[in-house]
Amino acid sequence: MLIKEYLKTHRLIPDGSMGTYYSKLMNQPGAVSEYANLSAPEMIEQIHMDYLSSGARLLRTNTFAANRAVLHINIDEQRRLIKAACDNARNAAVKSEVVNREGEQVWIFGDIGPILQDADTDEEDLLEEYRLLCDIFIEEGLDGIHFETFSKLTHIEKLFSYIKSKNKNMFILVSFSINKNGYTVAGISAKRLMEKAGQIDEIDACGFNCGVGSGHMVQLMQRVAFPVNKISYVAANAGYPEQMQNRMIFMDNVGYFTKNSERIAELGVDIIGGCCGTTPEYISNMVERINTKATASARNITGTTAVLEKSEMKGNAFFERLQSGKKVIAVELDPPYDANTDQIMECAHILKSLGVDIITFADSPMGRSRVDSILMSAKIAAETGMKVMPHICCRDRNMISMRASLLGAYIHDIRNLLIVTGDPVPGDSRVSTTGVFDYNSVQLMEYVREMNMEHLTAEPFYFGGALNYGRGMLDKVIDRMKRKIEAGATYFLTQPIYCREDAERIRGIKERLDTKILCGIMPLVSYRNATFIKNEISGIHLPEEILNRYYPEMSREEAENVGAAIAIEMMELLDGIADGYYFMLPFNRVSLMDKIIKGGVKQ
Repeated sequence: MLIKEYLKTHRLIPDGSMGTYYSKLMNQPGAVSEYANLSAPEMIEQIHMDYLSSGARLLRTNTFAANRAVLHINIDEQRRLIKAACDNARNAAVKSEVVNREGEQVWIFGDIGPILQDADTDEEDLLEEYRLLCDIFIEEGLDGIHFETFSKLTHIEKLFSYIKSKNKNMFILVSFSINKNGYTVAGISAKRLMEKAGQIDEIDACGFNCGVGSGHMVQLMQRVAFPVNKISYVAANAGYPEQMQNRMIFMDNVGYFTKNSERIAELGVDIIGGCCGTTPEYISNMVERINTKATASARNITGTTAVLEKSEMKGNAFFERLQSGKKVIAVELDPPYDANTDQIMECAHILKSLGVDIITFADSPMGRSRVDSILMSAKIAAETGMKVMPHICCRDRNMISMRASLLGAYIHDIRNLLIVTGDPVPGDSRVSTTGVFDYNSVQLMEYVREMNMEHLTAEPFYFGGALNYGRGMLDKVIDRMKRKIEAGATYFLTQPIYCREDAERIRGIKERLDTKILCGIMPLVSYRNATFIKNEISGIHLPEEILNRYYPEMSREEAENVGAAIAIEMMELLDGIADGYYFMLPFNRVSLMDKIIKGGVKQ
């Protein structure tokens, strides 16, 4: 019988945790059970049989972390390990005396956990590895695939139609890990995850696992609406572990866990299991107390996914000016290296008097520590009334810190952000300083978009991205821009432009994409400054004819006049292309803006 047919008249209890149970049996804290598929298959078979003896009738293969990044194996080793895991689960079902004696059916699902993704992850390589896992499970003739402990549907949602095209009867179960507040580490709420899953036809079942103990899981499930067109799934942890002599110890709370599982069953959940810390004893108690021959009641409703419309940005002066078609003037200032803010405050007041629309602050550019861009923005905004746009880069903060920083920016009334991946840590600092790069700019944009939709709908963040227009083929540049637009970016700031060729490249992008672009203008302030930019900063094309307009002996005034003149020329060249201008002033030379504006900047 297909599992989907069985679930029309029965509630199902699957196996419990493989990883923590294996570690407990081995008395090896942090032991990786997936290696044992090949090194100790008899032990993995026995664990599967222990769960079958406890009454579980759904087994998941021992493959949650069977990816190359975690296990440090190549693709051939990965394939052998996963096939062995399938054999181990099948052998356990064949050998199980309880199953054979009672004549009950056992279903086997391939288990897939999240594959490590950071700023350097190539998305196509990631999808290719996920597809490999799915292909093996399909080839092995398993009954379904369980995508478990995910924080979002990004990437894996592209797999569901792929799986069904190869085997329409392959059961797809997707479960998410949420915290005590009902959110994943990606910042998405349980409610929105269920709304999204409910809209994907190929998903057969969806729900939650891991993240919280059974008490909190009951509270969360009382507030969650499962899609009525999907089978529901819940598997809480045994509790919250504590560290004891380098071991993660879960409390022995079988009775408490079982009572909470009964309460979850009463809410109408179809598949009820246990995650980290649960053992065959937990499953046995659940089977005894929960009526598995009863049909789960449909008490849930579907919802609709919120869509952040541009109209919701009303009240954001920077957004409104950019949407009006008027040229926007943004000026970047570098925060100080020390605690002396007198000069940058003076610069901000001058820019305000010149009618600049927004000041943007780099986030420790070139990996050299400066005053925090968000805190600098907050101070400038509070003391000058200027609109501000801090750069937010992925180099220095993990997602816990990133979320805290973003919320801090929000409560200080900052609504505009420039989200970038960030410059790497300088080579001479890598021994003592490491870049975080848990996310790249696109992934961080997706996270901020979710924050907007979940928490900040009244006044969301309005964010843009960097446009490195000169990197590689134009099609590749546009593809990355499209990904940023899909992630919520509504405008782009470019690298400095110094020639007609680059201006035409921007025109080509504008013709193919409906987005706003602020073209970069960097007025060089000396011969040394020009030669440095030309020879040491990648991504900026500085033609010889521009460099030749500077010479070593020129005075500061002469050099600034040349820089301002070139800036005005570039703006005239870009007038029919740019939606605004993004000024990068070397050494915070705001005096240049006075020369440029008086020289005829068009707004």
